[in-house]
Amino acid sequence: MNDYEKAVALWQKRHITNDAELAEALNGHGIAFAYHSGKIENDNVTYNDTREIFEHDGVVSYTGDLRTLFEIRNAREANEFLFFAFNEKRPIDENLVCEFQRLLTQNTYDARRWKMGERPGTYKLHDYVTGKNEIGASPEDVHEEMEELLSELADVPDEKVLTAAAYFHARFENIHAFADGNGRAGRIIMNYLLLLHNHPLVIIHEEDRKVYYYALESWDEQQELEPLTVFLREQTVKTWRKQIDRAEQKEKIE
Repeated sequence: MNDYEKAVALWQKRHITNDAELAEALNGHGIAFAYHSGKIENDNVTYNDTREIFEHDGVVSYTGDLRTLFEIRNAREANEFLFFAFNEKRPIDENLVCEFQRLLTQNTYDARRWKMGERPGTYKLHDYVTGKNEIGASPEDVHEEMEELLSELADVPDEKVLTAAAYFHARFENIHAFADGNGRAGRIIMNYLLLLHNHPLVIIHEEDRKVYYYALESWDEQQELEPLTVFLREQTVKTWRKQIDRAEQKEKIE
C-alpha cells in the first residue's frame, strides 16, 4: 500500500456521515486549506490572520488591506457552508456552484467589475479569461458548458473520484465561469466532490503553485489530465503526512 492509499484508507476508516464527524476529522485542516487556497491568489493572506478569523471571527492589530480581510472571512463562511452542504448531501449543481462562489467573493468585486454589472454568485457577463493561454468560455456559453460538466459528475463511483475531481477542476478553470474567484471556488467545490465520495480533503499548497499551474495548463493545451491527477495524489499525501506517519509508528509499536 503506497502513501496515497494509506491516506485514503485512514480517512475511510472513520466512516464520516455528517457535519460533526467531518469537523472532527478535518480538525484544523479547514484553516490550512483556506490559507493555502487564498494565498495562491493573494500573497497578502497569512496563516495567522486566517487562523484568527476562523477561530475568533476577527483579528487583532490588523494592518493589511480590507479586501484581504474580506477574502479570509469569506473563506470561513464558505467552509461553514461546505459542512452544511455535506450534512445535507447536496448534489453539485449550478445553484451550489454559484453559492460557493458568492460566499467566497462577496464584498470583494472591484468597482470596474461592479459597474459592468458583474455580481458574486452569478455567471460572468463579459469575456473574462485567465492564464497564459487566456482561456475561458464566452459568457453566452457558460451555462451550457457548466450544465454539461456537472451532469458528468452525477454517477461517479467512489474509486474513480480523484480522477473525476481532477477532471472537474481542470474543466471548471478552463470554463472560467465567473468574473472573479474561479480558482478559490474550483478548489473548494473539487474538495466537496471528494468528501461526498469518502475521499480525504486535499490542500493544494501555495508553495507548489507552479506545478499546480503546469498541471492545469496541460489540460488547457493538450487535454492531458494525468499531470493534475498525479499532482492531486501527491498533495493528498502531503496534506495527511502527519496522520500517515503516526499510523505507521503505531503499527510498528503494536
